[in-house]
Amino acid sequence: MQTQVSHKEKLKVRSVWISDIHLGFRGCSADFLLDFLHKVECDYLYLVGDIVDVWEMKKRMFWPQAHNNVVRTLLGKAKHNTKVIYVPGNHDELLRDFNGAVFGNIEIQNEMIHTTADGKKLLILHGDQFDSVVKISPLLAKLGGRLYDYLLRANRLVNYVRRKMGFSYWSLAAFLKHKVKNAVQYISNFEEAVAHEAAKQGVDGVVCGHIHRAEITRINNVDYFNCGDWVESCTALVEHPNGKMEILYWADIIEQPQAIAQAA
Repeated sequence: MQTQVSHKEKLKVRSVWISDIHLGFRGCSADFLLDFLHKVECDYLYLVGDIVDVWEMKKRMFWPQAHNNVVRTLLGKAKHNTKVIYVPGNHDELLRDFNGAVFGNIEIQNEMIHTTADGKKLLILHGDQFDSVVKISPLLAKLGGRLYDYLLRANRLVNYVRRKMGFSYWSLAAFLKHKVKNAVQYISNFEEAVAHEAAKQGVDGVVCGHIHRAEITRINNVDYFNCGDWVESCTALVEHPNGKMEILYWADIIEQPQAIAQAA
């Protein structure tokens, strides 16, 4: 099923999940995210890890006004009728030491169970604990991350040229990642591992991030949801008032006011 989303109107949903924003990293699409946050109204907002890129900030300091504006907007939502829960990832893992704490009305939880409007229980976690590269060798993961940074810089150049030529946004990084056989196998293994954990905990589904690939699928009788990222694809997972789950591709919605969102 597909749903039309009007860019000009407020989007009113029950719950929102966003992950892998990577504030502090030059590849962060903060402007797209701000546009989304200003237009969405929700009861629950889950920040599913890698919101602040501490790894990147240790290498070089980058924090423009747009990144400040994202933080201020999140704090504003937490203050006004939205329950905001921050589930840390590997790039902001230092926050895991504050499990259960509340900062500026934002609650820190290493894992969370969300109950949908239609009664389904969803496990919420970032997912890096199921990434064998991160688990076995954090140093190797950071080296891989550096190569990924270069790819994302090339992605910005490609899209600069595309805009000049009148073409819409396109992710070079996502295209290459999905074309590489090993990457495809890695994604499949990751999704199965996360779904297995959800089954082990006796819940109906799982919401995660980490691999920068938005997805709604069913794996071994478990509903698998990945909310994607705000570096490559600019995606959010939303729950409508009736419990229906949907992925929104916000870059498409901005560039095409009556864009089609991919629904479950």
